[in-house]
Amino acid sequence: MTTTTRTTADWQALDAAHFLHPFTDFQALAKKGSRIIERGENVYLWDTDGHRLFDAMSGLWCVNVGYGQQALIDAATAQMTKLPFYNSFFQTTTPPAVELAELLAEVTPPQFKHVFFAGSGSEGNDTVIRMVRRYWDLKGQPERQVILSRWNGYHGSTMAGASLGGMKYMHAQGGLPIPGIDHIDQPHWLEHGAGMTRDEFGLKAAGWLEQKILEVGPDKVAAFIGEPVQGAGGVIVPPATYWPEIQRICDQYGILLVSDEVITGFGRTGNWFGCETMGTRPDLMTFAKGVTSGYVPLGGVMVGERVAKVLIEQGGEFEHGYTYSGHPVACAVALANIRLMREQRLVERVRDETGPRLAAVFESLRDHPLVGETQSCGLMAALQLVRAKDGTDGRGTPFDPALEVGMVCRGHCFGNGLVMRAVGDRMIIAPPLVMTVEQVDELAGLIRLCLDLTLADLQARGWV
Repeated sequence: MTTTTRTTADWQALDAAHFLHPFTDFQALAKKGSRIIERGENVYLWDTDGHRLFDAMSGLWCVNVGYGQQALIDAATAQMTKLPFYNSFFQTTTPPAVELAELLAEVTPPQFKHVFFAGSGSEGNDTVIRMVRRYWDLKGQPERQVILSRWNGYHGSTMAGASLGGMKYMHAQGGLPIPGIDHIDQPHWLEHGAGMTRDEFGLKAAGWLEQKILEVGPDKVAAFIGEPVQGAGGVIVPPATYWPEIQRICDQYGILLVSDEVITGFGRTGNWFGCETMGTRPDLMTFAKGVTSGYVPLGGVMVGERVAKVLIEQGGEFEHGYTYSGHPVACAVALANIRLMREQRLVERVRDETGPRLAAVFESLRDHPLVGETQSCGLMAALQLVRAKDGTDGRGTPFDPALEVGMVCRGHCFGNGLVMRAVGDRMIIAPPLVMTVEQVDELAGLIRLCLDLTLADLQARGWV
């Protein structure tokens, strides 16, 4: 039972004694002590010491409508009062699950009329593997088993999700990836595109998919999965030529295209879904996070008619599902969340107002001595920290990775009221979609302050 009389030190001691955090060095955290967040409102958080933080990461890419939205709280309360839980097994359903399925078919691209619910993005991507292979079985091509993905992509941390992802440090633990999954390089111009324009590089990077298909065998490849914009990999926005060429290759070889929209879905890129921003027509689309703005867990897979038609008309049981598939409280909150987004025209605001302003702000940060490349797409953005600027293309001279300069910068961010994530020496943000233009400018001021403090720190250490 919690009590408001506990101090920060009390919470930290209890946390170290009992709570094993995700993606954490448990020993190091126990020595340092966790940051205890106790309250949120709009785009701001407060810790137990009363410090206010501008949450430029939307919790974990998810609190799209901001903190404290009463409509979502009321929806959860009303549904818990009426029916807190029932499952969707045994030929049974609940009104919130059906109503949400109908609404999702309305807001997603037109090829999507069906949804399979899960509890998270990781579960959604596990579902993708099962569904893709079931599809090809029913099509009489069971040899199509291989799913292609990208190095440095992120698709969750379950055995299947982490295998689909291309985080090699995750593969090093647990004997991953599982069989039947292969990877190509990411469309990261800064890393792979020297000597090429971005558009030239986009075509080359997409060509790696065709090379891999031919290497594996077109009759063995089932699907290609990718994030429209790589999130956890560092907000890597691919060149404009990349995704149309990926679509062409998938069409040419008849393989399924899967868009992982766990981060980019529900308005993040200035459209309802990132595939719309990038101009693709995926057959399957994973979602989570923004569907409820993180207020309660919910995920799933939108199933395009190409796949749904086969699954439905061929018949036979799909031997897959979760206890919480279509959880009525989660679905009720998702309904309230999507309706609120529509009422407040948040997607249009990102597209027309705050997204362009954030892009301008990040472009202006390129005058800072530590900033090389900057990228943005809607309300997600990144800047690359460099030891010295070389030319105007943003490459610059990188820091020695062992210095962990990104973590130095992140420390100054947290110390000065800003939640900004470090991916190596790439600093990234994905603020709530309710952010105003004025708050974009407030955010810009905080980022520049933290960059200045980081520069002074690095100069004092003799690193620049």
